[in-house]
Amino acid sequence: MHLEIITPERKLMSQEVDSVTLPGTEGEFQILNHHAPIVSTLDNGLIKLNKDVSLEEKAKAYFKEINNKLTFDIKGGVVECKENKVIILVD
Repeated sequence: MHLEIITPERKLMSQEVDSVTLPGTEGEFQILNHHAPIVSTLDNGLIKLNKDVSLEEKAKAYFKEINNKLTFDIKGGVVECKENKVIILVD
């Protein structure tokens, strides 16, 4: 699936991934390939990607490796998944 992470300053990443785990306001959840359409608010927490994702150069500085996952700390946001494309708008 195609994942985009967008901050107020820039498009942080835009690439193919197999899954993404997100800190939803009702709890953590995961989106996989061909997930049903969803729009959800995000809470303070970590966006998690599989360690085998090859991050673009401009995104590497924003991610940390924790427990074999690449993580990106957010304060909140919103996610939309539709037609195998995931767009995450974060604070």
